[in-house]
Amino acid sequence: MDKMIDAGVNLTSSQFSSDLAEVITRAKEAGIESMLAIGCDLTSSEQSISLAEQYQLYCTAGVHPHDAKDAPDTLYDDLLTLLKSSNKAIAVGECGLDFNRDFSPRPIQQNVCLTQLQLAEAINYPVYLHERDAHDVLFSLLQEVTVQGVLHCFTGDRTALRHYLDYGLMIGITGWVCDERRGQALQDLIQYIPLDRLLLETDAPYLLPRTISPKPKSRRNEPMYLPYVAEQIAHLKQCPVTEVINTTSANFKQLFVR
Repeated sequence: MDKMIDAGVNLTSSQFSSDLAEVITRAKEAGIESMLAIGCDLTSSEQSISLAEQYQLYCTAGVHPHDAKDAPDTLYDDLLTLLKSSNKAIAVGECGLDFNRDFSPRPIQQNVCLTQLQLAEAINYPVYLHERDAHDVLFSLLQEVTVQGVLHCFTGDRTALRHYLDYGLMIGITGWVCDERRGQALQDLIQYIPLDRLLLETDAPYLLPRTISPKPKSRRNEPMYLPYVAEQIAHLKQCPVTEVINTTSANFKQLFVR
């Protein structure tokens, strides 16, 4: 198996607290050469930086829309300090909008998202974006800045996909595409995503690919299962899995690695 990069994993999740070293070892044995550890608030961003330095990975620093309600007024400067503290911190995020769960009030989500977009633009860092049921509003915020980045765990419709691609974003695909129940719409859209705009991510410990056989005893997803996402995309695009792996790894390095 060619070397892969997991472009989004929640290593600070409590689900990994007891065996993180083994999780990373299993990933490397499965051909995952590196991964992007995601920060969801200031605390987990700081933790992600520590893990990235410890295990020689990459990480982000940002505030997820679910946590936007708790973001301090000093968010811009706080994130800037974190991002500049380590060369492993290579993107602003996870940031964006989530109108599906609305764990934070929508106006606060928008303010916190825009702050992070403006920071990314100012320091020329890519953004790691989250969006659920909020395409129109997120796209209007993106019009206020000029940034590069990835729309992580894309699950939107064809209109949203076209807008994000036209803007210049990469599209992150997770095990959602392996779900025969919820993932049919995404499977149908894969043909419209150029291979040179795709990134592969597990979003572990969430979104365990349902194509794994035999099914693991644990429902916890791990980076070692990323090949199942690559294989599903290769099947849908009718191309060799090595082409998917090599192109998406090159895409990651082009976007994130300076």
